[in-house]
Amino acid sequence: MSLLRVTAYTLTSALGHGRTAHQVALASGNTGLRKQVFDTCNIDCWIGEVSGLDAALPAALREFECRNQRLAWLALQQDGFMESVARLREKHDANRIGVFMGTSTAGIHSMELAYREWRSQHDNKSGDVNTSLPDWFSYRHTQNLYSIADFIKHALNVSGHSMVISTACSSSAKVFAAAYRCMQMGFCDAAIVGGVDSLCLTTLYGFNSLQLVSSDMCRPADVNRRGISIGEAAGFAIVEKADADVDSNALPCALLGYGESGDAHHMSSPDPNGTGAAASMHGALARAALQAGDIDY
Repeated sequence: MSLLRVTAYTLTSALGHGRTAHQVALASGNTGLRKQVFDTCNIDCWIGEVSGLDAALPAALREFECRNQRLAWLALQQDGFMESVARLREKHDANRIGVFMGTSTAGIHSMELAYREWRSQHDNKSGDVNTSLPDWFSYRHTQNLYSIADFIKHALNVSGHSMVISTACSSSAKVFAAAYRCMQMGFCDAAIVGGVDSLCLTTLYGFNSLQLVSSDMCRPADVNRRGISIGEAAGFAIVEKADADVDSNALPCALLGYGESGDAHHMSSPDPNGTGAAASMHGALARAALQAGDIDY
């Protein structure tokens, strides 16, 4: 198996819902960052909050109710992605379609809300205290990292091999490699890959405690940069096996190779010598049988 065809994809972020909204924003230089407050967060910062997350999930998916799953559901509605998955089910058995998701937050905002409710009920009480969280809170369907893959399988009616990868910023890049390996080993014939991360207080206060959150709009690679801006987004793609003799240049989009490595250099900074990054790039080039000069961007 030399490559995977990317036959459909979509994304939703603070820039907008779907591919067209992102193309327009990028072409016009618009930003999705806003100087606004999320929940009760009092940090002076800019955030990338997705609009349209107020609607509850459909009744059949209500047990998964949380911000992360609402964001995933909104993203699945864009660019005809649901219809593409329906066509995929006609081509492959549902149990041969894998699901590989990346996330860092999962539905942790639900845990924050549940704990806040518990605290408000018990802070002023004495004696024995009920240690149970509110009945509406479901760890399995929200904060549990696997909940996003479970939700996608239910929402898209597929039942193949599935997993969730949580490796911070690399999570939803690594799922492409995981899907490649599983398809190569014959566990599935096609896969839905993607990632979902939603805003929560843990992320905002966590990065701020590392002194990484900028009070100004983030300026990547700028000499005057002061840190990062936290946002939320969801993106999905369908990957399928390609014929061994297919010409990759004839495909609009394909996964030709991948490379992975681990620096273990610092909590929030990569190896300044770029050792891990170089190892990953060499690995990806080798699997794709390409030279560095073959890459134009």
